[in-house]
Amino acid sequence: MELSEPFNVLSLRHVPADPGAWGSSARIRLMVDGVDVVKTIHPDSDSSLVHEMLIGPPETWPLRAGSEPRRVELSNNYCDTGCCGGVFVTIERCGGLVVWTWENTDDIRVPLPPDSHFDADRYDAELDRVSADHSWEEPVDTAARLLARALVALDWYQRWNCLPEPWGLGVSVGDRGEKAHITMRFRVEDSSLATAFRRYTMAVTGSEPVEDQVRRFAERIDTVDPRSAAQPE
Repeated sequence: MELSEPFNVLSLRHVPADPGAWGSSARIRLMVDGVDVVKTIHPDSDSSLVHEMLIGPPETWPLRAGSEPRRVELSNNYCDTGCCGGVFVTIERCGGLVVWTWENTDDIRVPLPPDSHFDADRYDAELDRVSADHSWEEPVDTAARLLARALVALDWYQRWNCLPEPWGLGVSVGDRGEKAHITMRFRVEDSSLATAFRRYTMAVTGSEPVEDQVRRFAERIDTVDPRSAAQPE
């Protein structure tokens, strides 16, 4: 594929969740050539990309480009896009390019931007950079990231025959401030249970290092069967 114009440039950053947004997770704001394209074509929307989507293995990151096209939700109307619409891109890696094709199911009358063409190496480097940037984190965000890392180290899901939610190994920020906590959601593989969906909740306090809180929590859930110990959804 030959381009007559220079590559587009993707930049990503973390921003606080908007008032009224689903959950308290930090959002990932994306810019193409310095323009917030999503806000331009879908104003007053909520970003569908959250911090926890980048704390799992790189192959699970929604913006990671592969040889097979993948449709990714970028925004929503503070509700399910199946009924209320949103902005999507189809992402595909074509040799040294990453191509985004835009779609707006919120309002098809709004003109769409042309396909975005990114240099694949720079694109991958930007994803790696934002996933490694922890300077913005509050303790509850750090706790979510460290718990996801601990679950991988323990091989927790395989050991207990459970399946995490698709992004972030099932770990998310539940609330901030005085009620700060993280939630770990998963599905247990046991047909005898009335509901197969379970969750653990871990409070995050300022009275001790986050690392110690996560270590103690991970040790506790690793010694008990989640089928009986975790809360049903």
